[in-house]
Amino acid sequence: MVKQKEAQALPGKVVLVLQGGGALGAYQLGVYQAMHEAGVEPDWVIGTSIGALNGAIIAGNPPEERLNRLRQFWQTMEQHSALFPNMPRLFANALTVTQGIPAFFDPNPMTWWNPAAKVGIENAAFYRTNALRNTMESLIDFKYLNERHTRLTVGAVSARNGVMRYFDTRKEALDVSNILASAAIPPAFPAIRIGEEPYWDGGIYSNTPIEAVLDDEPRRDSVIFSVQVWNPDGSEPQSVLDVLEKHKEIQYASRASHVEQQRKLHRLRHVIRELTKKLPEEVRQLPDVRELSLWGCGTSMHIVMMKAPHLHCEDHTKDIDFSQDGIHQRWQAGYKDGKRAFKAKPWAEEPDPIEGIAIHEHF
Repeated sequence: MVKQKEAQALPGKVVLVLQGGGALGAYQLGVYQAMHEAGVEPDWVIGTSIGALNGAIIAGNPPEERLNRLRQFWQTMEQHSALFPNMPRLFANALTVTQGIPAFFDPNPMTWWNPAAKVGIENAAFYRTNALRNTMESLIDFKYLNERHTRLTVGAVSARNGVMRYFDTRKEALDVSNILASAAIPPAFPAIRIGEEPYWDGGIYSNTPIEAVLDDEPRRDSVIFSVQVWNPDGSEPQSVLDVLEKHKEIQYASRASHVEQQRKLHRLRHVIRELTKKLPEEVRQLPDVRELSLWGCGTSMHIVMMKAPHLHCEDHTKDIDFSQDGIHQRWQAGYKDGKRAFKAKPWAEEPDPIEGIAIHEHF
């Protein structure tokens, strides 16, 4: 059991945003470990795909149990390490594709033999995730989760019309199906039906749902840890395999344009607030002016961008690399980056009063 230090004082509520990315999600385990050791626990966790699984384990357990539960989860994900500790990654990944992972997923014979078979949306996938359902039910205390000690939001997208939906403990009670829906990436995993609607992995629509945080009402001062496992670093791909990796990085990485748009919107809210303050009191009290002034906002947001580094052993299959070595390296990389962030404390600097948002990428 890791002993927490005295909690650091952060300027606002602590939000943990967890991106989707399969095996790359082990990086998030390391970041959370550094956060936990610093005595900081999130007030709100929001995630998609593997980020939803990690986030549900965090929010669905008391702080003193979270790290151990996360470790248990990732230990169950380790593939073939006990039987074949020195197996080359290529063969280990081939076994994952053909045999699945016992605690996660297994092949769906009816679709492997005949992908055109009309089996219904809840079976139309190459794998079944019954094992993952059992795993998550064993690691999450849903009674504790729905008592809302820590807010949890997971994103899923309708498999009928492509509309994004966020399942949020602040608005409704969640169960294991909500969590699985956020991780049901097609065509690998089947859609999960909630009510009358079938849902897929929210990552195919928004893999880093930071906009849901910045659009949340009511707004509050926040420190937002955006933990990103896909990192398009700007290098040029030199081979077809490099192109495949880069394609995934760009497809699933956090959209800088989305963050920039949110920054501009937040700045506009601050401008409205500052302009309202310059009006005479009798004008500010007019009903229409008071209504317009509600569009203003004075909250300060710190966005701490944490991007997983590229490891020398990785290629375009890295999101299915559940080898013991791969998981350990990503875990340690997240822990190192998390420790560096809490040492630097970039959120200690006051944001520009007009901007309202400070983005910290280098610390």
